[in-house]
Amino acid sequence: MAYQQAVFGNGEFYHVVNRGVEKRITFLDKRDYQRFLETIEYYRLEKPPTRFSFRNRPKIFKKDSSNEVLVEIICFCLMPNHFHLLLKQVQENGISIFLSKLTNSYTKYFNTRHKRVGPLFQGSFKAVRIEDDEQLTHTSRYIHLNPLIDYLVKDLKSYKYSSYPQFLGLKDGFCKTHCILDHFSLPSTYEKFVLDQEEYGRIIKKIERLLLED
Repeated sequence: MAYQQAVFGNGEFYHVVNRGVEKRITFLDKRDYQRFLETIEYYRLEKPPTRFSFRNRPKIFKKDSSNEVLVEIICFCLMPNHFHLLLKQVQENGISIFLSKLTNSYTKYFNTRHKRVGPLFQGSFKAVRIEDDEQLTHTSRYIHLNPLIDYLVKDLKSYKYSSYPQFLGLKDGFCKTHCILDHFSLPSTYEKFVLDQEEYGRIIKKIERLLLED
């Protein structure tokens, strides 16, 4: 799956990937994963109503409509040393602004907590524009397969740091799942679509690793 820097347009979908500088681990424990998820949810908003903190979370996320966000999160997967996001840009330059705030905020948190300095993520994220509905559904499948592809879990539904459980109706979340699920009769149909391509995903993952080598 080749990546290139995309020219972002409103109403368009993009698969975004970034990984740790020098391929380092970016999520060391549950608290780190949770912080990144909270940061995604916060910085997708165009004008957050209050300062970011876990105590203010109910106030921050009480209001949510498409004209109040920079981007819509379609699906995601956090891996130990990188992350995947499928995004729809809503506001002009929304994706670039969102990703800058997301990675800068999380890096500040991570460096403070783990007593380190310097960049955490690679300076330039990778992005590819989604051309049609078929590519959209296949990209969501590829993103959700990552934990299985890398043998982090045996049961994909058990992976906590992916939007896959939300797609199956197993938990609530902030993703706009209808963009994908509208192409399937039932969540279980989507589940079958994803799992039928496990081995295909492993092959694509190998290709991706080669393409992302520095």
